[in-house]
Amino acid sequence: MTDYSEEQRNELEALESIYPDSFTVLSENPTSFTITVTSEAGENDETVQTTLKFTYGEKYPDEMPRYEIFSQENLEDNDVSDILKLLELQAEENLGMVMIFTLVSAVQEKLNEIVDQIKTRREEEKKQKEKEAEEAERQCFHGTPVTIENFLSWKAKFDAELLEIKRKRMKEEEQAGKNKLSGKQLFETDHNLDTSDIQFLEEAGNSVEVDESLFQEMDDLELDDEEDDPDFNPVDLDSD
Repeated sequence: MTDYSEEQRNELEALESIYPDSFTVLSENPTSFTITVTSEAGENDETVQTTLKFTYGEKYPDEMPRYEIFSQENLEDNDVSDILKLLELQAEENLGMVMIFTLVSAVQEKLNEIVDQIKTRREEEKKQKEKEAEEAERQCFHGTPVTIENFLSWKAKFDAELLEIKRKRMKEEEQAGKNKLSGKQLFETDHNLDTSDIQFLEEAGNSVEVDESLFQEMDDLELDDEEDDPDFNPVDLDSD
């Protein structure tokens, strides 16, 4: 008859010596404990971590232990799901043998894989960003390649905008022509225009000042007397 209690006790002692800093007993009846598993450090010293909780059944190891993710750090939901599936697979394969060390070791390898995946994902994201930056820079210098399709699309839009501008201009010119009055219409609409000049002269008549210094005495002016000219011939004037 298998002594399950002794097998469980021996395994607990072994686990405590293997994981002295991460092994914690939660209860003795039923036997329940946790083991914290941490991945190796990644490129930027990042790590992922999970604390596994195990509980022995009465007939362990002939029956699978109960297990769960007690806590975790830096793991995505899909990572947690993958770890639980891994534990189930390993437990089924090792049924009938003490298996906690095997389960923890499998999770340890999985966490290391996750760190490598994080590194790979970051490198891919970096390359993608660099590629997008290069493409954006190339577009700035070279623009969009001209094809028949995008040229016809641009031309149709350009022609439509040009036609709209012409329509607006014609409408504005037409409206301006309607609002512009002829000289006759201006006089007919404003009767002050025909008297404004006369009124200005009348108002300024008594206030016009003449600067006499601008004129010389008539006697000082040297005027040629045509009659005193010996060559003067009145007939020539008549002939003109």
